[in-house]
Amino acid sequence: MRAVRFHEHGGPEVLRYEDAPDPVIAPHEVLVRVRACALNHLDVWTRKGMPGVKIPLPHISGCDVAGEVAAVGSIVTRLTRGQRVVISPGISCGQCAHCLSGRDNLCRSYEIIGGYRIDGGYAEYVKVPEVNILSLPEGMTFEAAAAVPLTFLTAWNMLVTLARVKTGEDVLVMGAGSGVGSAAVQIAKLFGARVIATASTEDKLGKAKALGADEGINYAAQDLIAEVRRLTARRGVDVIFEHVGGPVFEKLIPTLAPGGRLVTCGATAGHLAQTDLRYLFMRQAAILGAHMGSKADLLNIMKEVERGHLRPVVDRVFPLKEASEAQRAMEDRRVFGKLVLVT
Repeated sequence: MRAVRFHEHGGPEVLRYEDAPDPVIAPHEVLVRVRACALNHLDVWTRKGMPGVKIPLPHISGCDVAGEVAAVGSIVTRLTRGQRVVISPGISCGQCAHCLSGRDNLCRSYEIIGGYRIDGGYAEYVKVPEVNILSLPEGMTFEAAAAVPLTFLTAWNMLVTLARVKTGEDVLVMGAGSGVGSAAVQIAKLFGARVIATASTEDKLGKAKALGADEGINYAAQDLIAEVRRLTARRGVDVIFEHVGGPVFEKLIPTLAPGGRLVTCGATAGHLAQTDLRYLFMRQAAILGAHMGSKADLLNIMKEVERGHLRPVVDRVFPLKEASEAQRAMEDRRVFGKLVLVT
């Protein structure tokens, strides 16, 4: 098969469009002919290399995959060749207490397809366990389907499972122009919250409002903290949806209302941050960490997508062989929503 791999860590130039061995499926696995694969920041982090994380090389990135069933293992029972599908990106043991209680993203052996050790969807074919396969809603394109799993799954876990967002609450969504941010705006609105979106340009804020955001803050031109206080009459927000980290994280804690929750899933601006603990205990606030979400969450998300309540946002589509250019566009933040590769 043709695939995009990297044999060493570095910049986008290390990505090679080349021949790679076809995946060989086990009895419980499914071979998927990849039609679309969305990009995520994890693709960039693994390509660059991460301290303390050893990634077997060469490696194929790509967590979000949609395509057609090409072959099924001998004990697979519910799928047929040619079926249009989308892949749930988290693989777990299926036997521990967390997996059996429906919280498989807490499994100690949890892995992400295309993440650190498992080859992903920057290729013509990918193999996954049968349990990770979901049918595509009727009429949904492969590109739209690929833009759903990782970002909506993470945002749902953050807002619904962990922060337990409620009707009438104020939710501050950082980086609303990102894939996970654009998903968060929609999910918060679905649950009846008032959404304050942040972005670096007026164009991105306009698009966030088109997705349902009630207010917008251009953090490149406005004082983020002052604007949050103004928009909430100095009360603060009930939920902060955060995936930036670094110095931004430190600034956000004082904007939490009493009983507020800050939930974070990333650290694109840095993984170290200081916190004035007095804000936490005096306001009885909480900081929550999120990593992906459960397979059951993705089932619920796809139902809302099929009903038209949630909409994947695809910014641009690139041919698979132009994966390096797509990653450059993501690193340069020249995107609103998701970038997608097609084979």
